[in-house]
Formats: sequence, C-alpha cells, structure tokens
Amino acid sequence: MRLKIYLALFAVIVLTACKKDFLDRYPQDDLTDDTYWTSENNVRTFAYGFYTLYFSGYGSSYTFGRYFSGQSLNDDFAPSNPPQFTKNIPASGGGWSFSAVRKANLFIERVQQVPMNDEAIKHWTGVGRFFRALEYYDLVRTFGDVPWFGRTLTEQDVDILYKPRDARVVVMDSVLEDFKYAAQHVRASDGTDGLSVNKYVVLAYMSRVFLFEGTYLKYHNIDAARSTTYLEQAKWAANEVINSAKYQVAPDYRGMFNSLSLAGNKEIIMYRQYETGLITHSLNSYVNKEPQTGASKNAIESYLAEDGLPISLSLLYQGDKTIADVMTDRDPRMYETFVPQLRLNGVASNYSTSGYAVHKFLNEAIKDAPEGNSNLNPTDAPVIRYGEVLMNYAEAAAELGNITQADLDKSINALRDRADVQMPHLQVIGGQPAINGNVYDDPERDPTVPSFIWEIRRERRVELMMEGFRLDDLKRWKKLEYTDTQNNPDINRGAWIKLSDYAGLKDVKIDGVDEGYIIPASKPETQRLFVDEKVYLEPLPLDQIKLYSDQGKVLTQNPGWN
Repeated sequence: MRLKIYLALFAVIVLTACKKDFLDRYPQDDLTDDTYWTSENNVRTFAYGFYTLYFSGYGSSYTFGRYFSGQSLNDDFAPSNPPQFTKNIPASGGGWSFSAVRKANLFIERVQQVPMNDEAIKHWTGVGRFFRALEYYDLVRTFGDVPWFGRTLTEQDVDILYKPRDARVVVMDSVLEDFKYAAQHVRASDGTDGLSVNKYVVLAYMSRVFLFEGTYLKYHNIDAARSTTYLEQAKWAANEVINSAKYQVAPDYRGMFNSLSLAGNKEIIMYRQYETGLITHSLNSYVNKEPQTGASKNAIESYLAEDGLPISLSLLYQGDKTIADVMTDRDPRMYETFVPQLRLNGVASNYSTSGYAVHKFLNEAIKDAPEGNSNLNPTDAPVIRYGEVLMNYAEAAAELGNITQADLDKSINALRDRADVQMPHLQVIGGQPAINGNVYDDPERDPTVPSFIWEIRRERRVELMMEGFRLDDLKRWKKLEYTDTQNNPDINRGAWIKLSDYAGLKDVKIDGVDEGYIIPASKPETQRLFVDEKVYLEPLPLDQIKLYSDQGKVLTQNPGWN
C-alpha cells in the first residue's frame, strides 16, 4: 500500500523536478527540485517512478505487459490476422524518446546532494544507473545506434542535444559500465524482497541484457570481440545469482504465473503485486473467458517427448490426430502451459484461433469469481525469475563454446529437475546433445544452427513459452525469417481436426477437404512475409530528422528506411 501512495505522489514530484533546468521561476509550493532532495525516503519515492516503465508484469486493466501476446509477432502464435512488420516510417513517436534517460540522469545527479552516508549515495546512484542502463537497452534494441547522454542537458547544450547517433557498441559499453557499478554498489536487500530493486535484480537483468547484445553482435556480424565480452558478462552475472544461493527452482511451474501472491516464492527475483480494487489486470480472464490467439503447430511440436528426445526421434510420440495423442508422454511443461482439450470457434465461446489454448496464467480458484473476470484479476506477475537466469547462463556458456556438463547440470538440468517436470538430463558429448549417453540430432533442426545450440534454444522456448521473449530471441539470432507464414506454414497451422467430429464450427478453415490442420490466417492478404532485413531495426521518426536538420545537424536514418 505504501508503494502505491508513493507512486501517486511521484507524479507531482517528478514534474517539478524535471523542469528545473528550463524554468526561471519555481513552483511556489513544497514540492520543488530545491526542497525535495532532502532524505533517503524521498529518493526512494522518486525511484518508484521508474518501476512501471520497466517492471510491467501483466500490465494493468486490458494490457498484458510482455506476457502472452505482448510480442506476438513471432512463431509461437497462430493468429487469424498476423501482426505485421513495420512498413512505414512514422511521422513522429515510434519510441524515439530520451525523456526516461533524462529522468535517470537527473536522479543520479540529485542523489549526490542528498544528506546521506556514502553507502546510501552509492546504492541510489547504482539504482539510477541501473534504470539508465535499462532505458538504453530498450533504445538500442529498437533503433541500434542512438546518442548517449550521460548527464542532464539544458537548452544551451545545443551541440550535445543534437549530437549524432553513437555506435551501438559505444552505447552498450557505457551500459555495461552502468551495470558493473550497480552490481557493485546496489544493496543485496533494500525494502521488501521481490518488490524492490536489489543487487540480484540488477544481476538478473544484466544477464538478460548482455545475452541479447552478445548474440546480436555475433549473429549480425557487428563486432566479434565485443560479442565475446558481452557474453562473458552475461554468464558472469547469471553465475553470481546462482552462487548467491538466494534463489532456487520452484517445485510448481504454473504456480509462478497464476498465484494470488508470489511473496516468498524462491524462484521469483522480482514480481509485480496486484490487489483487488487497487491495481488489477485481465490476463487471467483472457485465457479462460475470451477467444484467444492460439499456439502454432510449430510451437506445440517444439516440446520434447517425455524421454527427452524430439518428437521426430522419440518412439513415445503418438502423432497429432487428437489432442490426447499430441499431449501423451510429452514434456510436462506442455500440460502446465496448454489446455488438454481443443477449443474451436462455434463449439466453445473461449475458442482459440488454432484450437490449442493456453492456461498457463489461469487461477482455477477464482476463474468464476468476480475477480476472475474482465480486467479485475489480482494474480501476481513475475517480472524476472531465476528460471530465466538459468537459461541465460546456459545459452551464454554455449555461445562462448565452452559449455560443460557441470554448466548444464546447474542450469537446464536444474529446471528439468523441477518437481512437476522431471525430464531426463540434457548431456553434452563431443559438443553434441545427448540423452542417457546417446548423442542425437533433431532432423527438423534448422541446418544453419549447430545441433547443441538448437537444443539450448528449444529449451529456452519451452521454459519461457508465452512470456514475451520469442520476438527478441529471433531478432538477436537473426532468425526473423521463422515468422514468415508462407515459407514456414506450420506457424500458420493449428490442431488437426476432422470436420465431421464437430457440429456448429464457425469460420474454421483447414488445409484439407474433410480433415486437416486448422489454418488460422486463411486469406492471402493476411499473410506475414519477411522480405527485408531492415525490419531488425525500427525507423527513426521523420519529425526528429527534420528537427536536427532545422538546427543544421544530421540525424541519419536506419539502413533501408530512406
């Protein structure tokens, strides 16, 4: 409750604080930039203003944050009207904004003048640099090269305000320095664990950020040396979290996503707390009450059989002619993520576009209660969890080319040992994946991806299914072609059905006459095509380019968008 009160006050405080460099006359009240920075408690209140920017959880009201369809332009979803890549340069907006950078710089600078001891100043400086790092990570992911601003600016700083874009490696080197400072100085515990930024939140995000950037530089052939440095930093940060012994794999996989309270869950590094009547969301209701975008055939087939082998190799695989066949003897995470019945339009009001429906986020105890409906859902949302950190560690180690069995045992195999998963351990033998001492190679593997890396990526996809990572993963691996619905038809297919088995079907198209796979996007004009690599980066808005030009400066557009 205290956090929510602080956030309400923050809206007033930050407006006055951010105006100081531009106004000659200050507001005539107590909440001015001169009078606010007087105590650590006030600093803490200001810091809370960053939380909803970066820790969205399940969003609020009718938004889902990153979760479920938060980044649905990928190969996990089979929508009836697939999201498209950006096609036109925006006139304005588009995410090109440095207001959050300015707010972080102001925070860092003002902290230095607050009457606190040196430890507190370093802690809050680290918190500010952590938020600045997260904002620049978002900007670099979106636009690539961006100007780095390491301090607050005034209207007189024209040359700096309109500086050219810095190379992404220059910016990310500065982001790395921010993370290193924060990892060294942010407190191991500050406030309520799970609800406040601490050292391990910083380290967990550091593993995420530099896994992304290290692999992006590697697969886009930008800078091999820095790629290695960043991957080493990702692995180091993840290992620091692991070695802290502060977190552990939770026994209940789905319990992390449908719980009314995540307080005390040992896998949760940070979460967003929801409360009935105060702040709620709609994801619990969506996966239970509403028509939903279904999982693709491709996503369903990524789950291993229970013996640890791909379905293309396992003797346990029963085929896909019924949902029971599909889900028999599969990785138990499939049962925790998807409904064991098909939901079809005309048969079920809460149908799925592909027939395969998600229930990972559903709390059955409240599904028929008022708080289980509409946008009144109070289930807590993970913001960052130990399971992701373990996957970050494993992938960084594999990409560095020196992964060992010990690395696998403390990361992927720890996840497979989860009480309600219990999958066979992944082994590495001669650089190849193996189960029970037997090397295997999935015949359905992308031939451009080494077999062991393929299995790491599969494990990540399954462990983090519907958690909003897949689009970013495809971007950093330079694999956006996977999202092309024409060249990869299994991402525009759902369950296999026989039409005569279902009475009342409505708008359900299949790829056969009487039986076949559901085709959610059946119209040619709705297909999603990957035709130009320019979409790996978003275009800069036209008004910003003109603004630079009006000042006699040049702001370059991203390649291919001119």
